[in-house]
Amino acid sequence: MKAVFLDTQSLDDLDLSPIADCVDELVCYPTTAPEQVAGRIAGFELVITNKVVLDAERIHATEALKLICVVATGVNNIDLDAATAKGIVVCNSQGYGVHSVAQHVLGLMLALHTRLLDYDRAIKNGDWNRSSQFCLLDYPILELNGRTLGIIGYGALGHEVARLARCFGMQVLIAARPGSSDIPADRVAIEELLEQADVVSLHCPLTEQTRDLIDAQALARMKPGSFLINAARGGIVNETALKDALCSGHLGGAATDVLTEEPPRTGNILLDPAIPNLIITPHSAWGSIQARQTIINQTVENIHAFLQGACLRRVN
Repeated sequence: MKAVFLDTQSLDDLDLSPIADCVDELVCYPTTAPEQVAGRIAGFELVITNKVVLDAERIHATEALKLICVVATGVNNIDLDAATAKGIVVCNSQGYGVHSVAQHVLGLMLALHTRLLDYDRAIKNGDWNRSSQFCLLDYPILELNGRTLGIIGYGALGHEVARLARCFGMQVLIAARPGSSDIPADRVAIEELLEQADVVSLHCPLTEQTRDLIDAQALARMKPGSFLINAARGGIVNETALKDALCSGHLGGAATDVLTEEPPRTGNILLDPAIPNLIITPHSAWGSIQARQTIINQTVENIHAFLQGACLRRVN
């Protein structure tokens, strides 16, 4: 099987030899522009992609293609109907980032509660040097113990964040599924969760039901001084409303690993340095070495299964 990897950039510091070992030929490109896709996939039976788009036109134009492996969970960059119509199998990677993302969320939560970045900046500005006592306590420090965490989206990621939060002594509330009128006994309505939680953490997918789920009205429901964490998808939180809630002081702080445009080449309202107690990380929560190596391992498993006449993690 001849294989081409269209965008290795987020994985090219890892060992890709396990993929090379299970195919006859592997051609790798760090990135692939839209106009290069058709030429680069021509003649290959296996295409491996992360974010490069394989639309109906490109899929129908190739005759050799039999298998598409997506080195991510989301497959919105693949026209699944076109692949299915041509008998092309599409497989993805699943569950690889649970521990990495949950760890990142707890790191953001701890940084907000301890005002870690504020103290780091204060020390580098010489504030501790000028202090009249042995310590510096210019920013209020809060403990996680006894606080209430509200989780919206209770898949594998939500479960792991809840487990870690309970280790810190937090109480955990789980929201009912967005858009659903059915509220299971072990869950609460989103409106109730927003009103009761000291910290709200988002782990739901971006859908038509969740787009702008956390808007100005939802933020107004949150407790004064509470925190919001988004390690899910940009677009779930209305960014203008979040800036307003932070600048007004209604929210005590927020942290996001995602923005509506990534990378934010044209800027973003949340990049304003005047916004208080906002932490932004560059969609890196998933990116631990272990998580990314798991993606490689799962891709190898997907290829082996296909070559043996079976399918793993098939999505079409």
